[in-house]
Amino acid sequence: MASAGSGSIQLAERYSTALFELSDEKKIIDAVEADLVSLKAVIAESADLRALLTSPLIGADEQAKAINSILAKAGANEVIRNLGGVLAHNHRLYLLEQIIDTFLAELARRRGELTADVVTAKNLTKSQSSALEDALKQAVGSKVSISVSVDPSLIGGMVVKVGSRMIDSSVRTKLNKLQLAMKGVA
Repeated sequence: MASAGSGSIQLAERYSTALFELSDEKKIIDAVEADLVSLKAVIAESADLRALLTSPLIGADEQAKAINSILAKAGANEVIRNLGGVLAHNHRLYLLEQIIDTFLAELARRRGELTADVVTAKNLTKSQSSALEDALKQAVGSKVSISVSVDPSLIGGMVVKVGSRMIDSSVRTKLNKLQLAMKGVA
């Protein structure tokens, strides 16, 4: 597996740009976006899939068969299935997450949207996600899409990062601040 250095980033950007241009040309950007968001969620949930994407021990043919099966079962459109096959054939499946992130970031930029990275102690419900998006939209003044990840070590609350702004309302941080304050008193 190649490192996540600048070469990998540039390579992921090239694949993402090609995917974006092809999707735009075929007028299927929204369908590609939906498939990529679903695929990103599946990757986040499956350690086996992450191993498939990153393991240098799995041959290109095996990777291609596995990724094609996964994408077909998920109902991914032809463009996404072809991307998976090309990446597997070129031993570049390890770039898939970077390609997804780059594609979604470019799409959000073109739509004038901001992306908020949200880390929570547990999964958010759909109503909680919607309420959070609405609150962030009011606070920021433009449409905000959220990218949620879970970190149980937060204990409770969440950490929200939008652009250069970060709001940390996690229980872990509050406990750490309290611990520091108590050290100063003792």
